Amino acid sequence: MMTVADPIIRPFIPGTTGWTASDLDEPAIESKWANGAFEIVEGVLTTMPPAYYPAGRSFIKLIVLIENHLAQAQIPGGVSSEVEIVIDEQRVLRADGAFLTPQDLERQRVASRRAGKISPDKSRFYVPPTLIIESVSPGHETHDRLIKRRWYAEFRVPHYWILDAYAKRLECLLLEGSDYRIDAQGTANDELHPSLFPDLTIPLARIWPET
Repeated sequence: MMTVADPIIRPFIPGTTGWTASDLDEPAIESKWANGAFEIVEGVLTTMPPAYYPAGRSFIKLIVLIENHLAQAQIPGGVSSEVEIVIDEQRVLRADGAFLTPQDLERQRVASRRAGKISPDKSRFYVPPTLIIESVSPGHETHDRLIKRRWYAEFRVPHYWILDAYAKRLECLLLEGSDYRIDAQGTANDELHPSLFPDLTIPLARIWPET
């Protein structure tokens, strides 16, 4: 008598290949995924680099500055950290931060229901947020500056900011066509005025970690 073979269980180990976004629908896989900082990069299970103090501190300061501006200017929407984004089946990324408008959230609800998710508020993002912020980790500059930049442009993320606390540099990129162009950038004690928030001034000296 023929029997149905048991499914092959792939070891959940960084560096293994063949992973897809759909694999995360399996509860056993999802529980392992939730216990670490993982991404799926071209089908390869990878781990995110550690957020060292300078990068993490600068990132938090930037987020607080943005949130204060949103509250004062009464701009709807907000910033969230560790947002998981499904670019496609072979690419599931974890953005350090993302600014989401009410329109973004509504599109996400529609997209998550279309993807068969029961709760839109408990699913990964299937639509591009208005803004993604990545904080550069030492040794992983290429991933943020080149690879993720290309993928976020392909996903049609309108604004992409790259924060480098070690170089004391912030680049605010704006999607134009199929790639990003510099919208605002500065280092050290510069002040930036990104077009996403016309009345926002970012005094860079205020976001670098204390020395």
